[in-house]
This record gives sequence, C-alpha cells and structure tokens, in this order.
Amino acid sequence: FFYVFNRKTGEPPLINGWIPFLGKALVFRKDAFKFLVDQQKKLGDIFTVYIAGRYITFIMDPFQYVYVIRNSKQLEFHEFANKMASKTFDYPALSKAKFPDLKENLHRVYQYLQGKPLDIISDHMMKNLQDIFEWKCSQATDWETEKMYKFCCSVMFEASFVTLYGRVPAADGHKVISEIRDKFIKFDASFPYLAANIPIELLGATKRVRKELIHHFLVQNMTKWLGGSKVVQARQDLFEKYELLGDYDKAAHHFAFLWASVGNTIPATFWAMYYLLRHPEALAAVRDEIDHLLQSTGQKRGPTYNIHLSREQLDNLVYLESALNESLRMCSSSMNIRISQEDFVLKLEGDQEVSLRRGDWIALYPQILHMDPEVYEDPKEYKFDRYIENGKKKTTFYKAGRKLKYFLMPFGSGISMCPGRFLAMNEMKMFLFLLLSHFDVELVEKKAVKLDNSRMGLGILLPNVDIAFRYKLRS
Repeated sequence: FFYVFNRKTGEPPLINGWIPFLGKALVFRKDAFKFLVDQQKKLGDIFTVYIAGRYITFIMDPFQYVYVIRNSKQLEFHEFANKMASKTFDYPALSKAKFPDLKENLHRVYQYLQGKPLDIISDHMMKNLQDIFEWKCSQATDWETEKMYKFCCSVMFEASFVTLYGRVPAADGHKVISEIRDKFIKFDASFPYLAANIPIELLGATKRVRKELIHHFLVQNMTKWLGGSKVVQARQDLFEKYELLGDYDKAAHHFAFLWASVGNTIPATFWAMYYLLRHPEALAAVRDEIDHLLQSTGQKRGPTYNIHLSREQLDNLVYLESALNESLRMCSSSMNIRISQEDFVLKLEGDQEVSLRRGDWIALYPQILHMDPEVYEDPKEYKFDRYIENGKKKTTFYKAGRKLKYFLMPFGSGISMCPGRFLAMNEMKMFLFLLLSHFDVELVEKKAVKLDNSRMGLGILLPNVDIAFRYKLRS
C-alpha cells in the first residue's frame, strides 16, 4: 500500500493501491465499511481513493454532508445514474438531443408517489397484500413452515406488481407473476456486477433473462393487465410522445421501474421481519400497538375482514416505525455519489476546503454514520425502540454534543433521494401489520443470519442465507 500525499494544493491525500487500474477495488469490494473506517483513522475525515479507474473522494464527517448535498449545481448525480441505469436495464441513455425533457418529465411523474396520490396507491397495495395474506391463510390450517426470504419475496413481489402494473387476467395470473418473479431473482443476483460495469456477456444467462423480462413489458402485454397505477400509466403516456423510443426501449424502462420498486424493498422487508422475530420483546410491543389500533378503530383482524388504515394511522404506529427504521439502519449500505462538473473548490464547515477536478467523484457512505457508537449507542445491537422518546418519534441525534441534521439515510440524500421512499415505507409497514395481525409467527431455526456484503454501496444488503420460520392463524 503506498499513499501519495499533497497532490495539488488543497487536494486530499490519495490512496492509490498497487494494482494498475483496479487500485483499491478488491479491498473495497471485500469490506468497504472496514476499509473506510481504517483510512479515516489514518488520514482523517476526507481522503481520495483510486478505485477501478475512478478517483473517489470520501467525506466521512456527517456534519459536512450538508455541504455536499446542497451543492447540486457543481456536484451532479443524474447523469451518472442515467448512464448506469441505461446500461443495466438496456434502454438508450436519456440524451437531451435525442429525448428532449424526457428526464425532467419522468421526474415529474413521481408526484404520483406523494400526497393524495400516495394515499390511493397505498390503499391499493393494502388491498392486494390482504388478498395474498387471505390466500396464505386458506393454506395455513395448522403451522406452515416456509423460508423467510422466499416468503417476503413472493408476497412483496406479487403485491407490488399488481399494485403498479395491474392484474394479469389469465386464469393462472399467480403463475405468470411467479414466472416473472423467478426471472427477476436471477437477474437481481447479477445486479451488483452490472452496477460495477462488468459486461453482461460475461454473466452467464443474465442477458437472456433480462431480455425475457423486458418482453413481459411490451405494449401488447401491458395493455392486457387490468387496474394498473396512475404512476405507470403516466409513464406509458409520456413514452408515447417520443418517437425515437422503440417498443423494446419503453419496455426496458418499465422493467427498470419494477426493479426500483422491489429491488431494495424485498430485502428490507426481510430484515424488518427477521429482527422482530429474533427479539420477542420487540415483537410483543409492535403486535400490541397493532391490536390496539384495530380495537380503537373498531376493526376486526382476520382473513375475512377488510382492514383499512389511513396514512395518519400508519404514521402513528411509532413502535412499528421505530423497529422498521432500526432494521433499515442496520442493513442499508448505500453510497451517495456526486460527480464534479468542473474544477472547483468545495467549501466545508470550519474553513475546510477540498479541491476537486472535473469528473472526480464525491461519496458519502452513510453506513459509517449508522454504525457510529457516538451517534448510536451499541450500534451493532438491534434496539427496536431506538427511534422513540417519551412515547413519540425521536428525531434528535447527536455526535460530539452537536445535533445532527442527517442521522438515518437508507434512501439516499438530496437530489438522489429515492422518490418512492414514502410508498416503500408504507408497503413494509402494511406487510408487517397484516402478518402480525393475522398470524402467530416464530423462527424454526436458531442460526444467525448475517449481511451479505456483495451489495455494499448499492442499497439494502441481502441476507447471506435464508432461514425457516413458521406461521399459523392467530386464535
């Protein structure tokens, strides 16, 4: 390992590595968290790492995040995201010349995932989840045993698919969605490699699987599906305005949207459920809160009753939200990237400055913040009520005696913040709500499930193994 200090004036120390082009890519891939914490101890809160042909400057101090996040003019994100997505999901890059305003218009469509439209889509999701749980109930005459990740995946994938794209009217609608889901899982396993720029030709059957998935979203197939969402309809209408977008390109966009909707929500749902089942006191507190809400609103639990929850009621389930936030804190590992649009000096707090060259990457790595013992006492421990204070939501966290603006960042930040985050939170809450109101649930295996680090920097980490659990109807 050799370090080159003081490159140009004001540039942070550079960690080069000794392998040409790769630099520190292998060490970083193996365990980014450990690598970054080690460098921080040696070099302080700002340093540059050479990784696979890129210079990435890491800002480790959470008090400095705000200076990166609000500097969206010189530090751009969308161009990078657009390039990565178009390559991963096989649609043409959204160039201004070819597709004027498409990027901005697509962004505008996300208004259907907020405010009143969010209530409508959340209600549909709740109904679709109830249908699936009702079906599960009809199967569960006594204890039913399943693998937990597989269970979360099948329930969340189907409910999300039907909510967004509509029902598949074929007699075997379930089967069609299961086939799409199985292909999706195969594609998803290759996602970290595609994101790391590895050519799809080197990834076995991935190219064929991607093509088959995209074909499901061709216009002639989508027009058969019934009762899709406004957000997908608005995207379809928008794509029709661009003659240069071929049918396959439009379908690839729809597939990318599906991945964005479930790629992180499924593992996040798994972890929320897993940690609740591992901690009986958490499970009891959350279930108690759910039962109390049903009682106070005069609703009955069970497969034959329709449960309705307003957004306000969902928001007031403080134990459920805290438990969910705590599992997100422990399993999310996203790298917030910005790319310098010009040579410039980034001004930070305390008269600090960082000289950046055009094309340099700036990265925030919130997992470091999530696991900081100064911010979160015993950060490796799951504490389901960590985000509750005096029975209310706790939103003040401190480091070195100072209040933090950012303390939990599972959905990115600023311009790169996930536009579907409100829907994702609602979906996970509704899943847990229905699971715990319908069923008694317990783990069958004692083994500990660990985080699989192969997606470090890309969102929610997957479990390294699946684990068996069992469920039966609550008496």
